[in-house]
Amino acid sequence: MKHIQSRDNAVYKQLKKLAESGRERRKAGQTLLDGLHLVEAWEQQHGPVAQLFVAESALVGGEIADYLAGRPLISLSDALMRELGLVDTPTGLLAVVALPAEPLAVDLAADALLLDGLQDPGNVGTLLRTAAAAGIRQVLLAPGCAAAWSPKVLRAGQGAQFALTIHEDADLGAFLADYRGTSAVTCLDGATSLYAAQWSGPLAWVMGAEGQGVRPELIAVADLKIKIPMPGGVESLNVGAAAAICIFEALRRRLI
Repeated sequence: MKHIQSRDNAVYKQLKKLAESGRERRKAGQTLLDGLHLVEAWEQQHGPVAQLFVAESALVGGEIADYLAGRPLISLSDALMRELGLVDTPTGLLAVVALPAEPLAVDLAADALLLDGLQDPGNVGTLLRTAAAAGIRQVLLAPGCAAAWSPKVLRAGQGAQFALTIHEDADLGAFLADYRGTSAVTCLDGATSLYAAQWSGPLAWVMGAEGQGVRPELIAVADLKIKIPMPGGVESLNVGAAAAICIFEALRRRLI
């Protein structure tokens, strides 16, 4: 087993670049997975990970040590693992994997989730996970969203990315103009209650960043303007909560 103790090590320097820079991830065609759950999910879909890094403390015992038994590894001191800064609480296991190829085309007749201006990695990961859980297989992210394959979004998504077709830097307006289903946007002005709104067939939900919300030009072209009733007097919901309510209400109707 190889062991890295110095931040001046060339391999560690590359890990640091992958951890901190989206440009470097795109250039290398690689990203980082933090945690046993993500590594297992990746390997179920794509086979064994080529490069595995483990913190010294994670080798002492436990599920990570058991999973890695007999596999080629590179160990890092716990301090170096923390310095990568991938997440607030590193799990002790890190994998380098290839970024997936960009999908060739969107499906204009399938359910979709469209994200507009969501910059928080935790929110983006949560929304990807919600979409995957509800059976939505297509997600479009407008320019300016947190990168779907960044380490923090991967951690928040908990493997949801592996079950989705993800289009980044997507033109949401063009998609909505050609979409052959019903498009629905969450907003307040002129909106219909989620529970009173009517739709059928494929459905594309448009979710915007907290604060700014969805851009006015996207609201203007959406088929439905939806609001979630909140009789408790709270002005707004976290976008992850709002999306889950809307997406699973649509699923509930299909399952009736």
